[in-house]
Amino acid sequence: MRGLLNQKLCLAALGALCAATLAAPAMAAQADTPATTLDRCLRALASDPKDFGSLIAAGKAALQIGDPEAAGGFFARADEVNPRSPWPQAGMGAVSVANGQPQAAMPYFARAVQLGATAATIGADRGLAYDLMGMQQQAQADYRAALSGTEGVEARRRLALSLAISGDRNGALQTLAPLAATGDAATTRLRAFILALTGDPNGALAATNAAMPGSGASVAPFLRRLAALQPAQKAAAVNLGIFPDSNAPVLASAGSTPVYTSYSAAPQGDRLASIDALLKDPAPAAAAPAPRIAQPAPQRATQVAYSASVSRQHPVRATPAPAPQRIWLTLASADSPSDFADQFERIKSRGEDMFDGIQGYVANTPGRARLVIGPFRNSSDAQIFASNLQDLNISASSWTNSPSDTIVPLHAAS
Repeated sequence: MRGLLNQKLCLAALGALCAATLAAPAMAAQADTPATTLDRCLRALASDPKDFGSLIAAGKAALQIGDPEAAGGFFARADEVNPRSPWPQAGMGAVSVANGQPQAAMPYFARAVQLGATAATIGADRGLAYDLMGMQQQAQADYRAALSGTEGVEARRRLALSLAISGDRNGALQTLAPLAATGDAATTRLRAFILALTGDPNGALAATNAAMPGSGASVAPFLRRLAALQPAQKAAAVNLGIFPDSNAPVLASAGSTPVYTSYSAAPQGDRLASIDALLKDPAPAAAAPAPRIAQPAPQRATQVAYSASVSRQHPVRATPAPAPQRIWLTLASADSPSDFADQFERIKSRGEDMFDGIQGYVANTPGRARLVIGPFRNSSDAQIFASNLQDLNISASSWTNSPSDTIVPLHAAS
């Protein structure tokens, strides 16, 4: 399962240093261990399969254990039992985050807010989604809102890491200080990550050796490369234990704009092998042949992804190329995309929470251009979001692109 794979990957790359730091996305704190909570919930569900509280608690426990696949099943069943509750939607958003799919998580979080969830209750997980998209400012706002909620400790840990990703070492260490005062076991590990993220790998190694004497050599390659990663890649590395590899598609941009990474599922052997190769070979890997939607500055060859939201100060015109088949929602179509930017802004103004973190794309098909959002993992997810848009009187239809279509970010097509 993907959650277990992430844990094994983390252990392969970092050893015991990351065991306590790279936890599954935070949900509500549990009095018992996640394993005992899950066992208790399963017994309750054996008697009453529609026990809403047990379904939600089981989903949270499964996430904490590191099994987002099982968690998604519990949350989906809970949504069937009580579709007006925000907690199944928030849970499914957390599952997407745990799977390294932040863009797919945003519609779930938006729906949870519509149903009554607040930043204090979902901020720890939605903040991580923002971090994984390279949107650190929004992530930090969510983490701060969640500090007063039931996930306050995890939100503080993630806030400290996010500040370090932004280059604010002092702010990160100050954020971590209250946890150190309480004897939080993850503090030393987090401090090592903060130092590495902000360009002090030697300090990070010293902190590692202080926590676990003699362990620095095994994690030195990871710590030394951490500062050179793009912001989204840093967030995935220190929060999910996912280190970029040659199979990880990224959305490339030019100039000083970060490269946002999407993390696709891969067989355990392949991903572990790619991590080993990356840690042994410092040379940047050449990209495998794949479609691209923007040309990067001459830094590192990259591949295309459609699952990361991008904010750019210096957009560049995309170079169209064939796209892999994905499921999208069409919001508008026309002979020319010239009016799509204004149309998208008008559509977003009717449901700002729903579109928070969601980017528009232009799909060029023979004789027609489409304004689309996505991609979605499957047709069911697309239909759920289309139904939510219908509540705002926004029409959207599911569409699957063909390999001959070209898809570019909206801002790059204008």
